Formats: sequence, structure tokens, C-alpha cells
Amino acid sequence: MYPFDPDMENESMSKKPVHEVRLGRIKAAIWENDTQNGTLHNVTLSRLYKDGDQWKDSTSFGRDDLPLVAKVADLCHTWIFQQKREDNGNGNGGGKEHGGKEDF
Repeated sequence: MYPFDPDMENESMSKKPVHEVRLGRIKAAIWENDTQNGTLHNVTLSRLYKDGDQWKDSTSFGRDDLPLVAKVADLCHTWIFQQKREDNGNGNGGGKEHGGKEDF
């Protein structure tokens, strides 16, 4: 176990995703991590649901959620590859800028 570092926790809690994709109740956040080997991306997936009057999210998905999970994951995969292409100077200038959201 690593020692607790409150500065590190505050930094990670204030960090926002570089991009979000949402189809219906399924949402993905794409996170950017700068490493010695360059920029890497991670994706977190969640399902939105309503509990009474309050909206919550879960990382558990039912059978009927899985087609949307697959589509959202595919859109994230495409976005990440587009960013890598643009970073390498091969982009065509189209698409959303960093920090954008896609809702369908």
C-alpha cells in the first residue's frame, strides 16, 4: 500500500476528462495521462440511472446495456486514434477539439 498523499488526491480529483461520449444512459470519460513514453489515454464507462429524484451512476451493466457500451467504447477508440493522428501531424483538422463532448 502506498502512503497517503493529500496533494496527489486533490490533483487527481480536480482533473477532468479530455473528452466525453454519451449514448442514452451509457457514458464514457476519456482521460489523458502524460508519461515518459508519451500521452496515453484511459476510458471509464458508466451507466446513468435515477434513484428517486436523484441521478446516480454505476459501473455495472445489464444485458440490454451492452450494445450501447460497445458503441460508446468504439467511439472512444476512434476519438483516441484521431488525437494520435492529429498529434503526429497527419490530421485533417476536422472533428471536436480537446475537452469536447459528444451526445447522441
